[in-house]
Amino acid sequence: MTMDQILKEIERCQDTWKSLEGDCLSLKANTRASEQDLVKFQEEYELLGQKLIEAENEAQAQEASFQKKLQLEKKDSKQLMQEKLALENELKHLEQLHATQEQIRKVPAALPDREMVFKGHVEEGKMESLPEMLSFLPQIRYPVLGGSALITFEDPEVARRIIQIGQHCIQLDEWSYMDVKAEAMTLLLPSFLKQISLKQSSHQVLLSGLSAFSLPKDQLHDKLILFFSKRKNQGGEVDHLEQLPNSDNVVLTFVDDGVAQRIVEKGPFLVLLGKETHQVKASHCLHGEIADLQLHPSICPRTVLLTEIPDVIEREMMCEALEIHFQKESKGGGEVEAAVYVPAGHYAVAVFEEED
Repeated sequence: MTMDQILKEIERCQDTWKSLEGDCLSLKANTRASEQDLVKFQEEYELLGQKLIEAENEAQAQEASFQKKLQLEKKDSKQLMQEKLALENELKHLEQLHATQEQIRKVPAALPDREMVFKGHVEEGKMESLPEMLSFLPQIRYPVLGGSALITFEDPEVARRIIQIGQHCIQLDEWSYMDVKAEAMTLLLPSFLKQISLKQSSHQVLLSGLSAFSLPKDQLHDKLILFFSKRKNQGGEVDHLEQLPNSDNVVLTFVDDGVAQRIVEKGPFLVLLGKETHQVKASHCLHGEIADLQLHPSICPRTVLLTEIPDVIEREMMCEALEIHFQKESKGGGEVEAAVYVPAGHYAVAVFEEED
């Protein structure tokens, strides 16, 4: 090897050494940065742990406060039994309510035709300890979601057994089975109603007797607005018309005050719409407010809610399979009075009424 080659080799080794020395310095710098990040992460970890401990302590304190409030509520519920001192105020309230009802009865209104049934009861007792009572029979509408069913048994004991078992395996055919969950059917029922206040609207009238017309609703509404906008019919400018839900009646709202009173005082109208002439009744529109309505949970004694039902067969076949299963005494069942199944993707409204 010549001298020039040796010098070049020495120069190449020096360059390599300098490069390695730079890499070493870079690694040391990265190591220091990593150590700093580690210290930072450890501090954040300790801070998060401290916050978690504080959150747990706060949750325990809130739970203790809730338990204390619960105990106070229980004491208050016992004190509510002492109602004798509140009877005088209740009597005054009843007198005011009676006076309000008398004023409402004096309103010259022709009420819309609608069948109504009152079912009540009379309790015997001393008049000084038993205020006047209005008993009403609630009709509860409960939404039934898809993938569920309602089963009503003749015997409440059967329903209790089905709920106690919980999970049920239903046979669909010779090879197919499915699991469903049985739950108690719990409804919220009114237990106390303190006051119903009614206020007569000066801009609105209630129109009834419209079911006799065969026109489509859109056309009927337009012609009603036109009819009651005319001065010769005691009308005025109509602001808007509202179709009442689950009813053929509508509410007309007028721009000017006093138009509603004129229409009601005139009485029933013979309205010519197209080739049809029918009587339309106009009455005052009353707005009501319910004060202090208290509800309490109530379990249906004979009806069971079934959930988690897969959509695997047609509705009629599924309903039949459920009814067959829950009729078997070996499965804890008994005589089924009614069975309703709602497939997944659909919904229904179940109407519950108090049994006689």
